[in-house]
Amino acid sequence: MTSTLAPKSLPRRAPRSRSPRHRWTAERVIFTTLNTTFLLALATLMVYPLLNTLAISLNDGMDAVRGGIGIWPRVFSLKNYEVVLNMNTIYQAFFMSVLKTVVVVATNLFFTSMLAYALSRKEFIFRRPITLIFVLTLYFDAGLIPNYLLIKDLGMLNSFQAYWVPVIISAFNLIILRTYMKSIPEEITESARVDGAGEFRTWWQIIMPLCKPALAVVGLFVAVGSWNAWLDTLLYNSGDQALSTLQYELQKLLASSMNAGANSANVAGNAASVGSGGQLTTPIALRSAITMVAAVPILLVYPFLQKHFVSGLMIGSVKG
Repeated sequence: MTSTLAPKSLPRRAPRSRSPRHRWTAERVIFTTLNTTFLLALATLMVYPLLNTLAISLNDGMDAVRGGIGIWPRVFSLKNYEVVLNMNTIYQAFFMSVLKTVVVVATNLFFTSMLAYALSRKEFIFRRPITLIFVLTLYFDAGLIPNYLLIKDLGMLNSFQAYWVPVIISAFNLIILRTYMKSIPEEITESARVDGAGEFRTWWQIIMPLCKPALAVVGLFVAVGSWNAWLDTLLYNSGDQALSTLQYELQKLLASSMNAGANSANVAGNAASVGSGGQLTTPIALRSAITMVAAVPILLVYPFLQKHFVSGLMIGSVKG
């Protein structure tokens, strides 16, 4: 005998009520509108100088003296970039700047993170006095002349070592990495020791991969500082053209154009004949082109580190 089983009727679900946090109340609409307007205005203030500089660099130098250029060039011209890129030493200086930045970032991250790991260990009894010594360097600086005399006495004038040895460890970066490493659970390092890993292996294979966000923040800080620096070349390596950096060469070009513009009678004393080809441009347009040439490499690198930047900066600065 067969029996037919009637399908049971399922109870009808009650309609979901929208959570109070998803309801668009008048107060929330006003807050969202004001917040969005404020952020858009702030973003505009941040982006406009860059777009304005780009527009001036792409504008004819003689026309740029008139002013009134917004975010779009009035008289399009690549003459300013021709002046910059026609420099005989620009490409060798660019290579030296890249090499300098890579070496400075690599050595700074290596030694600063190693010291930060040691100072983050509770079993290291001298961690507090050593940390205090490095913190004091943030408030007291020896000065320009003592630093120059130190580099001279060490025999590092007109040598590549003058670029990276003085900045091998940064106190500010040390604090960020030390604070971030202290937030890592001690059970991780203890389990590594149980498995037979030494301190160096624990730091290199376990701690360093966990510190990628903080390392990205520190690496970006060091890279920007090293890339934009030209005073170290002027002080330590100005006697060797092979060690000249991009920023130093651009600074010399800008200074020469400003001097030529001050001594010229063209366009109310603002025109300058600069460059190997004798192209006629103006200091304001040339300065904008130099700024863009110097800023492009950093602008290209930043998007790749952006995902680590915020998290590394917040965790490394807040937790302790």
